[in-house]
Amino acid sequence: MWTKQQQLETPAAPPAPASAPSVVPFNSPLTQRSTSPTGRSLARLGANLYIKGHLSGTEDLQIDGKVDGPISLKGHQLTVGSTAVLNSEIHAGEVVVYGKVVGNVHASGRVDVKTDGSVIGDISTARISIEDGAHFKGRIEIDPTKSQVAAD
Repeated sequence: MWTKQQQLETPAAPPAPASAPSVVPFNSPLTQRSTSPTGRSLARLGANLYIKGHLSGTEDLQIDGKVDGPISLKGHQLTVGSTAVLNSEIHAGEVVVYGKVVGNVHASGRVDVKTDGSVIGDISTARISIEDGAHFKGRIEIDPTKSQVAAD
């Protein structure tokens, strides 16, 4: 049996050596952004971000913050999160709106305005879906050939 004195005298395990923080190159697979359900790269702007100016990119984007200025994501999907407020002219492959958009929306694929979403501006797209409860004020131009041109 061990006594209290013997337990106190047993040496403690040596501390684990502190390892230096590893540096991961920016283009490493460890730093890649998440992937969307389509398997493509997905970038995200958080709810506390405000951007004023032109926003463009070559990957899918989800915005939860505020943007004042044009957005160009040719051939990629823009998701307007429920907390997002966009005062923007939008050009994208697909647009899904859960938040608020003030400005014209041009999509080569599909535009989905979800239940709590709002679009004030004209929509030009190949396909459109506006759910019950969504708010839309503007004109809609549906041109099915837009998706064929985008696919070429």
